[in-house]
Amino acid sequence: MSQLVLPDAFTQEFSQALAAGHRGEWQVPDLAPVIMEGPPSRNVLLLAHGAGAGHDSPFLLEWRAALARAGVQTLSFEFAYLREMRAAGRRRPPPKVARLVEEMRLWRDVLSQMVPGALWLGGKSMGGRVASLLAAEDGAPGLVLAGYPFHPVGKPERLRLDHWPSLACPLVVLQGTRDPFGTRDEVAGYELPAHARLEWLEDGDHDWSPRRLSGLSRQDLMAKAARATADAMSKS
Repeated sequence: MSQLVLPDAFTQEFSQALAAGHRGEWQVPDLAPVIMEGPPSRNVLLLAHGAGAGHDSPFLLEWRAALARAGVQTLSFEFAYLREMRAAGRRRPPPKVARLVEEMRLWRDVLSQMVPGALWLGGKSMGGRVASLLAAEDGAPGLVLAGYPFHPVGKPERLRLDHWPSLACPLVVLQGTRDPFGTRDEVAGYELPAHARLEWLEDGDHDWSPRRLSGLSRQDLMAKAARATADAMSKS
């Protein structure tokens, strides 16, 4: 994909909206909508969604709101296959991950021109994997991975960690202890970069929903994850 050249009027208006902490959807010319949320901040988090649901999923709606309360400003986009799936009204699998990496690279290149500081990369599940692959190839100011899919469900031998030794940036992993894509017991046996910060969300599943007997709520776990994200991003 080639770099988009945005109209000066749009870049100015978008930059001003970021600086003012506006909230809502913006149509990026010749691209697609992006969701802006959270208070104004020097560093901004670019969020990609998971495989089956876009930026209007219950998880991402709650996650962006929790991040905003913690002082993190976010920009959320949808991959083309998800927009096509929404338009057609039927589910479809995502394309090969290399194509998704190229899409996220384009979004990063376009939006990084308009943030006042650094554009961190992140995402939910598959979106986090895509962000990490992009960071391994190009580098990044930082990564926030929400429910990283360390392996497919039921296939713990198929690890998705080959590129992790190339991750030199600040790295935050926010993982439920019961996540079937990588539980706390499983991840304890992995060789992860020494600078990786793992925030374990007690009794959370892949969507950070704990069981009732835990005495915790998803809102509790969201708040903890958001505080960890804000802390990491404030130090860069």
